[in-house]
Amino acid sequence: MHVLARSNSARFPTLTLVVVLLATGWLAGCGTDAPRRPAPQVYAFVSNGGSHTVTVVDLATLETVATVPVDYGPSQIRAHPTRPEIYVVAAEADRVDVLDARTHQVVARIEVGERPYSLDFSPDGRRAYVANWDSNTVSVIDCARRQVVGTVRVGRRPAMARVTPDGALLVVSNRADSTISLVATESLKVVETLAVARHPEALAILPDGSKVFVAATGSAQVSVVDLQRRVLLTNLAVGEAPIDLVLKPDGGELFVANFDSHTITVINTWRNEVTETLPVGRNPVRLLVSADGEWLYSIHYGSSVVFVVEVATREVVANIRVGLQPGAGALTPDESLLLVVHAGSNDMAVIRPAARALSTLLPVGLRPQGVAVKVLPSESTGGSGGTSAGDVLDSQPDAK
Repeated sequence: MHVLARSNSARFPTLTLVVVLLATGWLAGCGTDAPRRPAPQVYAFVSNGGSHTVTVVDLATLETVATVPVDYGPSQIRAHPTRPEIYVVAAEADRVDVLDARTHQVVARIEVGERPYSLDFSPDGRRAYVANWDSNTVSVIDCARRQVVGTVRVGRRPAMARVTPDGALLVVSNRADSTISLVATESLKVVETLAVARHPEALAILPDGSKVFVAATGSAQVSVVDLQRRVLLTNLAVGEAPIDLVLKPDGGELFVANFDSHTITVINTWRNEVTETLPVGRNPVRLLVSADGEWLYSIHYGSSVVFVVEVATREVVANIRVGLQPGAGALTPDESLLLVVHAGSNDMAVIRPAARALSTLLPVGLRPQGVAVKVLPSESTGGSGGTSAGDVLDSQPDAK
C-alpha cells in the first residue's frame, strides 16, 4: 500500500495523505468517542527483611517509586489474585500487612499466629491461609473484611500451606512432625494427617488436584501423596536438601531444586518416577517455568547466577550473573522481565529473558526476601477493589 501511494502520488494525493496519517498513527481512534486505552501499570514489590520495608518499582521506567515501612521481619510477599492489594508476611511481628497496590500504603495490619511463615490464596481470592511456624496453626483471613475468621490447629512447625485448584482442600507441611495436614476449607477441619519423608517443606499440587508432591529437606526425598484417596504413594530419592519445586504448566513433569547437591531432579508425575538429574550451579534455591513450559529458570544462591534451561533438550543455554546471594524471583505476566532479589547485595536484577541477558541492577532495602509483581489497569480505565485515602493506616511498624 505504501508503494501504491508513492507511485501514484500525482493521481491520488488524498490516498497518499491517508497512508501517511495511518503510518504516523494520527488517525488512530478517529471516528470514535472513546480515547485510546492507556497501558496498564506494572509494579514490582520487594519485601526487605533487614529494613522492614517494601520497595515499589515501576517496571515501565525501572525506577523506585516508593519505600513503604511495614511490620518487622517481612519475608514472603504475594500479590492478591483479584484485588489491587499486596500481602506481606511479617514474621517477627506475628502479622500480615496489606498494601494498596495503587497508593503504595499499608491499609490493614492483620494479627495472625506466632511467627507466620508462608501464605497462599484460595483460587477465588476470597481467603488467605497463613501457616504459623511457632503456634502450629493456620490462620484463615477473609480478604474482603481483612480479618481472621478461623484458626486451624495442625502439626508442629507448619512451613507451607497450599490450596488445591478447586479450593476444597488445604495442604499443610509440618516440618517437625514429618507429616502433612489435609484441611477441608469449607469446615476448616483437619480431615487427614499423613506421615511423609523427614522435614517436609515445599509443596506442589497437580493442576487437576489429584496429587501433591512434598519436598523433604531432611531425607533427600520427595513424597508423593494421592489427595483423592488420602494415602502416601511413594517416597522418591532426589538430591540433598530439596528446597523448591516447580511443575510444568501441564503438570506432567516436576523439577526439584537440590540445594546441597547442586542439581535439579526431574520427576515424571504421571508415573511417579525420577527420570533424570541435571547438574547445575551451586545451591539452586528457586525455580521458575515459562507459561509455555519451554524454559526453566534456576536461581543459584551459591554461585550468584541464573541458569536458563531449555526444557525439551535439558540444555543450559545461558547463565546470567546477578547479585550476591540471589533468592526469590518472579516473572512478569507477559514474561518480558525476570526479577531476582539478592539478600547479599541488597538489590534486584532485572533480566530480559528474550535476550538472555541482565538489563540492570536496582537497589532495594536490606536483605530482600521476596518479590511480587502486580499489574494494575490505568486510572482512567476504572477497576474494582480499590481503596480510598481514608482506608490508609499509619505505616510506621510497631516493635513486638
